[in-house]
Amino acid sequence: MIIRRLGIVDYLPTWQAMQRFTDERDPNTEDEIWVLQHPPVFTLGMAADRSHVLGAGDIPLVQTDRGGQVTYHGPGQLVMYVLVDLRRCGLGVRDLVMLLERAVIEQVALHGVTAEGRRDAPGVYVEGRKLASLGLRVRRGASYHGLALNVDMDLAPFARINPCGLVGMQVTQLRELGVPGSVEEMGERVASWLAERLKAPA
Repeated sequence: MIIRRLGIVDYLPTWQAMQRFTDERDPNTEDEIWVLQHPPVFTLGMAADRSHVLGAGDIPLVQTDRGGQVTYHGPGQLVMYVLVDLRRCGLGVRDLVMLLERAVIEQVALHGVTAEGRRDAPGVYVEGRKLASLGLRVRRGASYHGLALNVDMDLAPFARINPCGLVGMQVTQLRELGVPGSVEEMGERVASWLAERLKAPA
């Protein structure tokens, strides 16, 4: 498993790079986790209802090819893209979703915060507020896109959308929950946790 730390990178070329990686990989290609942040951008899933964008204003809006509805990315949010051969790992899409949720749930539990996933709306929630969003695409048996975890960011742009298509959904972040660590530090912890559990069976 290769972990790539990309810093702050624009959404569109990063998405295109994920597609290219997935299209060009073969059965021997090593899986990768990309750890990064994006400048401010709203993204729409394939089946997203644009009525959930209440007013993008000066923030770009990108139609993408992941699952899910609309979400926001911005500095201070940990984005983790998982480029994994699911067949080789013996995982289904739901398995990967649950693994991504667990990665966050177990990290915050170390600091006394109780978080949970929701079967009807993938992501991680604390007392009904959304802490992390999930959106995946599987092509040729391999995944791309992934997880967005709010660490220490400006949450105001979430008010311009119905996050993940959920009207009135409030969002939260690690800083508000008293969970310490920068985006980079949290990225290392979550990526290491995932890499250990995404290893293909020997």
